[in-house]
Amino acid sequence: MSGVAKGKRGKLKIAAWEVQRANALLMCDESEAGPAWPDDRIADAYWTTTRSLGNWRKQACDRGPLSLLERKARETPPTPPILDGEMEARLIKIVCSSPPDGRSRRTLQVLADELVRLEIVHSISDTTVGSVQKKTS
Repeated sequence: MSGVAKGKRGKLKIAAWEVQRANALLMCDESEAGPAWPDDRIADAYWTTTRSLGNWRKQACDRGPLSLLERKARETPPTPPILDGEMEARLIKIVCSSPPDGRSRRTLQVLADELVRLEIVHSISDTTVGSVQKKTS
């Protein structure tokens, strides 16, 4: 049994835009059981525009009503990665090698400077080097 069936109340994590779209679409229902509100009334009630309602209705007809509740996944990351796989491998090779003379270990800034000196990248911050190391360790 689910938590609701047992009498427990759990919190649902639903975004406000999902609730808005679902409710607006339900108000558009023109069947015998549906309220069939006009678009301007729905737009006022759910803080949207009649144009958005038209777009949502078209999308629901073309791709199904559940498509309104899904976000489109990005095809590319918002910013291109500074280091690709080969560059990360070279960084790891540098990290695993013995540190320079006079040092017991390399700092992130020394690693960043080394990547620039070896012309692996044009410029890189110590923070980026640290995040790459954190990801790979």
